[in-house]
Amino acid sequence: MNYQHFISPQSQFYQLPEAFELESGKDLIGVQVAYRTWGQLNGAGDNAVLVCHALTGWADLDIWWEPLLGPGRALDPDRSFIICSNILGSCYGTTGPTSINPKTGAAYGPTFPGITIRDMVRLQGVLLEALGVRSLQLAIGGSLGGMQVLEWALLYPDRVRAIAVIAAPSRHSAWCIGLGETQRQAIYTDPNWQNGYYSAKQQPDRGLAVARMIAMSTYRSWANFSDRFGRQVKSDRVTESFAIVDYMRYQGKKLVERFDANTYIALTHAMDSHDLTRPDRDYHKVLSSIQQPALIVAINSDILYPPVEQEELAALIPNAELQWLDSPHGHDAFLIDMDVLNSLVVRFLYR
Repeated sequence: MNYQHFISPQSQFYQLPEAFELESGKDLIGVQVAYRTWGQLNGAGDNAVLVCHALTGWADLDIWWEPLLGPGRALDPDRSFIICSNILGSCYGTTGPTSINPKTGAAYGPTFPGITIRDMVRLQGVLLEALGVRSLQLAIGGSLGGMQVLEWALLYPDRVRAIAVIAAPSRHSAWCIGLGETQRQAIYTDPNWQNGYYSAKQQPDRGLAVARMIAMSTYRSWANFSDRFGRQVKSDRVTESFAIVDYMRYQGKKLVERFDANTYIALTHAMDSHDLTRPDRDYHKVLSSIQQPALIVAINSDILYPPVEQEELAALIPNAELQWLDSPHGHDAFLIDMDVLNSLVVRFLYR
């Protein structure tokens, strides 16, 4: 499938002039980064805000985070130069499994090398340097985006002045690693999946759809599904099915239409690798070394990254403040209750 038509015409592209070395020691050649910007970079290069997107997100934050973007909002293009880049390993313009491997002339597919959150952040750092950004006013993101933000604070402490981490952990838990593997196994067991390969006409639609359905069960909450669907039954005069069943199938189908299975595998593995611990510093020392003012947002109904994980971040990061996004919607509340989230970020920035 060609994912180029999902990329906004406003997207820009940066081609790295040199090989990009991954944390594993392997090199990627001809790396491309897709990104979008809003506002203008000032002469000092210090008014930038970096937005880091989540697992199946992309650079068009004006689509998925529109209530936070605009004059007087958290992401104000009149004040700041706002940047959102598609992450390494994705399928929306930045090098990933759907990209052509220059060594073979074919798409990487399952041969795309393993990547980490730190690799994603280091590539963002290369992009910002190329754009003339000397320092960030703020790095902000939710879920996988929040993991990137935490790594920004550690990898580039002199280049980011504040962070906002939303519904994200300091390291991937056994709970999340298990869920990620379950989703990957759903893809592997698809009849169209043959040793990690599939032809353009054999995308493992069923496996990827099931993986998404599993994920959706953790993105929302008991209260959300109960209030929205209950035991409502839909009938077409021939068959009957529960409304929640139709909804989950719809969500699976919708992802298949816009995302790649190898990409999903690569990115979920990268999320599993997330751990702020360093070889020379234990977990607590690493978190206590984060000196930037930090907004930590917990969602009270989040079962994927439960509030205990954000409470720990707020307790161990010296200049952190914990704010609550009270919502019945679960983990996805940061993409649903966006007006409330905007208010939390604005209050943090302009208090």
